Amino acid sequence: MTEAAAKRPRPSRPAAGKFAERRKELAQAAIQTLSELGYARTSLREIAQNSAFSHGVLHYYFTDKVDLITCCVREYKAQCVLRYDRLVVEADSPEGLAVRFADGLVESVREESKLHRLWYDLRAQALFEESFRADVLEIDASIERMIWRVVSRHAELLGVRPGLTSSSVYTMFDGAFQMALLRHLSGRPDALTDLHASALLMLRHATCSAPPPTGPVS
Repeated sequence: MTEAAAKRPRPSRPAAGKFAERRKELAQAAIQTLSELGYARTSLREIAQNSAFSHGVLHYYFTDKVDLITCCVREYKAQCVLRYDRLVVEADSPEGLAVRFADGLVESVREESKLHRLWYDLRAQALFEESFRADVLEIDASIERMIWRVVSRHAELLGVRPGLTSSSVYTMFDGAFQMALLRHLSGRPDALTDLHASALLMLRHATCSAPPPTGPVS
């Protein structure tokens, strides 16, 4: 190494906040490519070839494709959570909340099926790849909390308490959603209408309990 090269300042990473923000921007730009290719067929180089960013840029901000994919899915699911949380805040009747929630699930499958496919791909990989598990469990927990907020608000508007646990409710909705997604991707014409009907039925079942007591419990 020459003396001039030794004295040349090395490029430094941006401040933590700017670095994290840049990761989010890159993840949002790459997510469409990832949703098309899926986990098994991607590498940072392949993602770079299908995006406006060089392999060097992606490798600078992400350790590997696991890091990039989990960042992509985390950002997308965070946006989904905010979308449904708005329904909870705006809800003024149990019927209105139920219909808007079911409508939202149907629209999400119709308009964002490839992005949801990427999420289920990632979650399946977590069964084999330990490096995925912490992130997948954290994302799963955020979705479960979101659905529980919908159910809790629906029960509140009905004047009852939820009749199922948060885990049970999430298992029901997640199973129905994943099956609807598979059927929709397979071209089944009844996939979305069945999902809508199932969402309304499951929401009613989840809030099918006796009204809360009005006085002290002896």
